[in-house]
Amino acid sequence: MINRIITNATRKQFDRALKFDEGTVPDLPPCDDAVPRLLYIHIPFCEELCPYCSFHRVRLNEDLVIKYHAALRLEMALYRQRGYRFTGLYAGGGTPTVLIDELAETLRLARALFPIGSVSVETNPDHLTDANIKILKQAGVNRLSVGVQTFDDGLLRQIARYDKYGSGEEIAARLEQVSGKFDTLNADMIFNFPGQTAAMLEADLAMLQRIKMQQITFYPLMVSSLTQSLMRETMGEVNFRREKSFFKLILRRLEEDYDSSSAWCFSRKKTGSSLIDEYVVDFDEYAGLGSGAIGYLNGMCYANTFDIGGYISGLEQGRLPLEAARAFNFTDRMRYDFLMKLFSTHLNVNELEEKYEGRFLKTLWKEMAAFTLAGAFRYFSPNLFLTPWGRYYWVIMMREFFIAVNNFRDYCRRQAGQVQLP
Repeated sequence: MINRIITNATRKQFDRALKFDEGTVPDLPPCDDAVPRLLYIHIPFCEELCPYCSFHRVRLNEDLVIKYHAALRLEMALYRQRGYRFTGLYAGGGTPTVLIDELAETLRLARALFPIGSVSVETNPDHLTDANIKILKQAGVNRLSVGVQTFDDGLLRQIARYDKYGSGEEIAARLEQVSGKFDTLNADMIFNFPGQTAAMLEADLAMLQRIKMQQITFYPLMVSSLTQSLMRETMGEVNFRREKSFFKLILRRLEEDYDSSSAWCFSRKKTGSSLIDEYVVDFDEYAGLGSGAIGYLNGMCYANTFDIGGYISGLEQGRLPLEAARAFNFTDRMRYDFLMKLFSTHLNVNELEEKYEGRFLKTLWKEMAAFTLAGAFRYFSPNLFLTPWGRYYWVIMMREFFIAVNNFRDYCRRQAGQVQLP
């Protein structure tokens, strides 16, 4: 019952908060502070399109990729001109490592323009070659995140990844070969696929433990309304009622060998793997660069155009490619911080009280009381800590947050005439 209540309440909240105000997009103001921010760059190109993915992605066109990276570099220069300072970089997609030499040049420019310390890049199993690894390391990549999703051969076939990346055993072998070559090597996994059983998930967990994976991020399946309807036709209905039992299984199997870096990210003990996927944990603000990228700066959530041609041409003319924005009110900003900070499994109440001028607890007391009664966290002054129950509640809320973002992406793709379906 409480899971359903949290799901419905969160869905309504995010649908409202992420209803972008189109046609009234403000320009990003100059920045004159030294607040550390993250630079997110989106590379939307993929060799093939996976049926479960709701991110902005298009089929690979090498000539377009070259033009796109040139535009990305122009966009970075505009942020530098406006005084923004970034201390971390995350490259997501799509598949950032298509045309890896272009990616490396973009990363090198970012590190020349900004005081970037950590660089995280997403990739796919077939890109784990010696040549690619060398290029990424030379470009300053600290963390490599590999999209695995599952080791089950049947599921890999269903989600159109077997022919692209090989069997689960072949993928595991590639991960073992790359182990130790980066500060952090992460495997992105998904649980609660239609047709996935507890036995399949157990086998995935056993494989990860067998190869001693340094870091594991286990996402619940998060699909937009459009993607969910497509999956229904190809894979079957998404059953959210199983999600909780699957998550409990993950916690139970990983708790001995892994520490929790976030509600759904696990870092192997004694490895020092501090970098994680969820840059929203370590950074209060982040800039979204690239077509379809979403950023959060100055209390404003904004999105770049999903029209790749328009993105490139606009930047060639010296314009930031903003398409839509939503200014969060004071309460929305507090709720956002509350969600994201506790997603890391704990938050410092005093820090948020100071940030919001003593109004944090006064404003969110109902939410705090409800989650306390539900057993979501424990309070040891000045920190709140998520309980195992609380971790699942936060998984629910983050799932709904990203589904709301994915629904907005679907809308933007339709507006740009770029609906790409596998």
